[in-house]
Amino acid sequence: MTIVILDAYRRLPLFVRILLGAALGIAVGAAMGRHAESFKPFADLVLKLLRLLATPLIFLSILHSLLTAEIRGRSAGKLAWLLLSNTCVAIALGLLVVNLLAPGGHVAFPPPSGPLDKRPFDPVTDLLGKIPADFVSPFANNEVIGLIVVGVALGLALRALRAEEHEARIGTLVGWVKLGLDLTMKLLHWLFELVPLAVLAIIARVVGATGIAPLLNMIWFVASVALALALMACFYAVRLRLSSTVRPGRFFRGASDAFALAFSTASSAATLPVTYECATKKLDVREESASLGILVGGTFNHDGTALYEAMAALFVSQALGMHLPLGHQIVVALMSIIASVGAAGIPQAGFVTMIAVFSAVRLPIEYIPLLLPLDWLLDRCRTTVNVMGDLVSTCIVDRQPT
Repeated sequence: MTIVILDAYRRLPLFVRILLGAALGIAVGAAMGRHAESFKPFADLVLKLLRLLATPLIFLSILHSLLTAEIRGRSAGKLAWLLLSNTCVAIALGLLVVNLLAPGGHVAFPPPSGPLDKRPFDPVTDLLGKIPADFVSPFANNEVIGLIVVGVALGLALRALRAEEHEARIGTLVGWVKLGLDLTMKLLHWLFELVPLAVLAIIARVVGATGIAPLLNMIWFVASVALALALMACFYAVRLRLSSTVRPGRFFRGASDAFALAFSTASSAATLPVTYECATKKLDVREESASLGILVGGTFNHDGTALYEAMAALFVSQALGMHLPLGHQIVVALMSIIASVGAAGIPQAGFVTMIAVFSAVRLPIEYIPLLLPLDWLLDRCRTTVNVMGDLVSTCIVDRQPT
């Protein structure tokens, strides 16, 4: 009987298991009260393992993206500008909404298990201090920013070597990088099996310490993220109207299948074939532009993910009564851009890279699992925005108004 129940549990989608974990966490926390603190070591263990895998995921994703992206010509430069500016606007909108609405002000999380790091924070000094002095220390110390610097440097240098008659050797290296990335993803999939239990543990601790009110009030965060994503969709429509001959009405009708699949699967990678077909068959985008904007741009463009991770960091800081000044928020923005590139196009990948964003501004990562019960909806919304950004950039690169 137990085996049958376990098999039925494993067949459930991950988001359903996370919701079950949240429901059980509420019940256990209400029943145990302050004694629910005993679940903390298990939640800490899962978070440590996730942090262990977050850095290789980001490093290998950036390295693989730089090695495999076929970016050439003036269209590539135009696409790079579109992707970077879209991501910056997305993060700016997210930070604006979360600063104005202050959803964390409606929530009071219990204090973290350890003391908060209250050392003076100088963004420039802090970031410069994380630039590695050698290639080994970022890996030894699990330092995200150092790994990003090494990954970008290696990726650009290897692309330059590819043009100098090293194509065969670089091709072999790409295979090994892809193997490392697949291995990391396999380990993450195994670890995701424990995530619902971590959600149960952290929610039981919160409910046991403060009651259910903080969880109910997190609806303010959901509404804030939904508003910011809707504003980003409006920005896409305006940019499309000003920079392309594809009108917004035709765009949203022609891309509806891609948006529906993105929302239902929460995976931009799984949506790629449909996104490509919508661009070429319904929006009349040339195949070379679709390949550049969707297949290449989709690797780097995760506007919805960047927006969400920046908002999550400020929300948790508000809920803890911390004020992140402008310097901290600039670091959050930079790390959200980088982490969104490292977020593979699968469900819950943004949850892993969020650890890097929190760590950059010394926020305790133990509160990240509290966001997961909300993530089954928000992940679908931000994935849809990610796909929308890919298609808008593709239409602009393909066809500009005369």
